[in-house]
Amino acid sequence: MGQFLLALRPKAVALLQRGKPILITDVVLVETIWTLRGKRYNLGRNELAKVVNSLFEERCIHFENSQTVWRALGDFRKAKVIKVGKKIKRADFPDALITNKAISVIEGRGEEVEGIYTFDRAALELPFTKSL
Repeated sequence: MGQFLLALRPKAVALLQRGKPILITDVVLVETIWTLRGKRYNLGRNELAKVVNSLFEERCIHFENSQTVWRALGDFRKAKVIKVGKKIKRADFPDALITNKAISVIEGRGEEVEGIYTFDRAALELPFTKSL
């Protein structure tokens, strides 16, 4: 069991130890990331990437589309820092997952990805994104 997952509440650990398949939907994954980076846990980018990576190490955990989550994790790790006004920003994991899910759906339809449109200036650093 991954180091992060060992820190989970006992009920979550017991669920994992049953070894039965557990589906983590994209929405649940995004909510988890938002919770972990929030005030209570305050995890940084590297720790969040480790959390997602540790979920892949668990044999019983499944995602809606593992390849999409894996690509999102890679884009999240590679996201460039940009300046927006006086703030320094980077695309976050939910931005990367949303973008990669859209790409997956478009490609699954046999269509070519022309662009994923966003208002988020930090997300514009992700592959295939375009400004509205």
